[in-house]
Amino acid sequence: MEYARYDSPTSHALEEVIGGLEGGQATVFASGMAAANAAMDLIPMGAVVVAPSTAYTGVALRLRELDGVGRIQLRVVDVDDTTTVVAACSGAQMLWLESPTNPLMQVADLPTCIRAAHANGALALVDNTFATPILQRPLSQGADIIMHSVTKALSGHSDLLLGALVSTDDAITEQIRTRRVLLGALPSAFDCYLALRGIRTLALRVDRAQTNAKVVTALLSEHAAVSKVRYPGFGTMAAIEIAQGADAADVVCANTKLWAYATSLGGVESLLERRRRWPLESETVPPDLIRLSFGIENADDLWLDLSQALNLVLPN
Repeated sequence: MEYARYDSPTSHALEEVIGGLEGGQATVFASGMAAANAAMDLIPMGAVVVAPSTAYTGVALRLRELDGVGRIQLRVVDVDDTTTVVAACSGAQMLWLESPTNPLMQVADLPTCIRAAHANGALALVDNTFATPILQRPLSQGADIIMHSVTKALSGHSDLLLGALVSTDDAITEQIRTRRVLLGALPSAFDCYLALRGIRTLALRVDRAQTNAKVVTALLSEHAAVSKVRYPGFGTMAAIEIAQGADAADVVCANTKLWAYATSLGGVESLLERRRRWPLESETVPPDLIRLSFGIENADDLWLDLSQALNLVLPN
């Protein structure tokens, strides 16, 4: 019998499922940030890391912290500016991508960006939390490592904390597993069980939530209170900007009934949040931006609820 911090049968079962979905070897962690930090530990001392100008807050803060103490040299880019990403990869050791990005919904040209990383000898990591392997499989596009906050869409019920890293490279996978042991980041057996349960409905949930996103974002683009809709045309996440500003965005968020005003995403329930209410959110995020996480409710009900809240901030 091995020490439980090294491994568990339930985590093995979850790793087989996630690895099968992404087409690689998965290692699960106690949280998405535990997975992210294990990946950051693979970066050599002083290495150049190319990363999104706007990304998941915890990842962005940690990369900036590592840059601030000289552990890495951070280059930030808008991932939808392919020319800039390719140029930034010169001399880099890791390209860290989100696509779509959180919360600006920028989409990267993954094959081109990954090829640029490899041409410079850099590893390419893609956070696939938003798209999920149902809609996007970056390993098949050349990525070296895939990251997931399993807490979100993979598990789908907002009742656990888990992360995962997936790779097709045996040596990278071994390094990742070593980091998990040394960092003490093995997830609980019960959380692994809950994630396995949730993944059984992943395809159905993504299909329904994506349909809701397409219906509602089309209507949002015509609403007078909305100055901009950020939706890449696929997936279950979107963002809107409110014409009347940040205070009006707060009013919208506070006056929905079906949409919950909450920070998480990817669950069966629809959530919305003004991201700049958090002091540590990137200043590149507009103050009036509301992130939308679409759940599996009825699209008409979602629109009626959101539109009545938007109507409250229209000029008289």
